[in-house]
Amino acid sequence: MSHLISVGDLTAQLDGGRAVRLLDVRWRLDEPEGRPAYLAGHLPGAVYVDLERELTRRGHPEEGRHPLPSVDALGASLRRWGVHAGDLVVVYDDNDGVAAARAWWLLRRRGIEVSLLDGGFRAWVQAGLPLESGDRAVAPGDVELTDTDPGTVTIDEAARLPQTGILVDVRAPEHYRGRTAAFDPAAGHIPGAINIPTISHIDSAGRFRTPDEIRATLAAHGIAAGVPVALYCGSGIAATHSALAFALAGVDALVFPGSWSQWSRTRGRPISTGAEPIGAISAV
Repeated sequence: MSHLISVGDLTAQLDGGRAVRLLDVRWRLDEPEGRPAYLAGHLPGAVYVDLERELTRRGHPEEGRHPLPSVDALGASLRRWGVHAGDLVVVYDDNDGVAAARAWWLLRRRGIEVSLLDGGFRAWVQAGLPLESGDRAVAPGDVELTDTDPGTVTIDEAARLPQTGILVDVRAPEHYRGRTAAFDPAAGHIPGAINIPTISHIDSAGRFRTPDEIRATLAAHGIAAGVPVALYCGSGIAATHSALAFALAGVDALVFPGSWSQWSRTRGRPISTGAEPIGAISAV
């Protein structure tokens, strides 16, 4: 199962009669409600997925800003989106795959055949392919999820990982170094974490770099297949984008879902600032 699908391969799948369910996962931090953009124009047949309500559950603040949905809730959403057993699910967004990767990661870890449209909505439009406007109602699907290893680490496991493996902060350098707190109550990074921004894995067109290019980036930080590694970001969204990039390079990375939004809301947790993995230390 390929993690990515190109526009050309997607149109071939659609023309070939394969059952494909398209999921539009448009979301970004500065514009979390993507439905207006979806209604204005989306890939024909695509169903809108609300990241804030369907790929996240309501939780306590100390769990972070985007706690993971339960298996039952995610399964109910999939059936509501019209996904049937055996369907190929293709997810996309208009934000370099960052939001769509959250869906890719959640579904892949639960046994769904899912690929992310490389280049997303922009690549489809640039190819001159048609769009559909308005909402899309679909008949309920019948898919069932497997309750398997979700591929996550807890806050305590994330704290210990720099001693046994590699913990990667995928946020922009200014957030890692503690220059801005963004949406969270404190700025900085988890002591011992290294910084590999998720944006380093995409090119100027918003497509993922080649597996060899990604492997070279990871190798420069001592990361290769078999090395224990976990990823975190601001709230567990961008980390899944990096998880996809790592998967393309043949590295199975775990994700700390609560990420910095949980760490910075947990009293007593140490905070490191600066460019080094262990810099100036303070506490939440």
